[in-house]
Amino acid sequence: MAFPLGRPARLAVVASGRGTNLAALIAAFPPGGDEAEVALVVSEKASAPALERARGAGVEAAHLPWDTREAFEERLHGLLAARGVDLVCLAGFMRVLSPAFVDRWHGRLLNVHPSLLPKHRGLHAQRQALEEGVRESGCSVHFVDAGVDTGKVIVQRRVPVLPGDDEEALAARIRTEEHVAYPEAVRLVLRGEVTP
Repeated sequence: MAFPLGRPARLAVVASGRGTNLAALIAAFPPGGDEAEVALVVSEKASAPALERARGAGVEAAHLPWDTREAFEERLHGLLAARGVDLVCLAGFMRVLSPAFVDRWHGRLLNVHPSLLPKHRGLHAQRQALEEGVRESGCSVHFVDAGVDTGKVIVQRRVPVLPGDDEEALAARIRTEEHVAYPEAVRLVLRGEVTP
């Protein structure tokens, strides 16, 4: 599959938590949207607020338990295929997908990460930034590849690291930029302006 599609794209969002990036994506790509629509939201956590957020917006929400990675990925792939999903957006999904799954969705799998990649990959990116003493941080939306936060970056947005910042203060400042960066990156991919 190559973008642009010549029709509105169907997006799936996979999330583990609150779903603030999900909310930004639904606002940018609502049901029935001209360019794309968030058609499905999936979480491995039955209690994830992201699922309620999806239902509240009229978007299908599915809980797929994480018993083993292989079983989860097989169910996820089946659901994505059944719903005709074109692009998958990981948004606060706190699991690592297998190289086989990533390869199956090559060029159609995005993630948002709270650092200026390639700096501060993996968990606790804000803590890493503060411990390193950097003066700026930010967020990156990137294609997912077989590594952890190693795929080609599509969009980055920067924020200052301020004196007295703790992890939560820095995370909140970065999150605001994520909500701008993620829809921007999705549009670039859907228009065929960036490829992995």
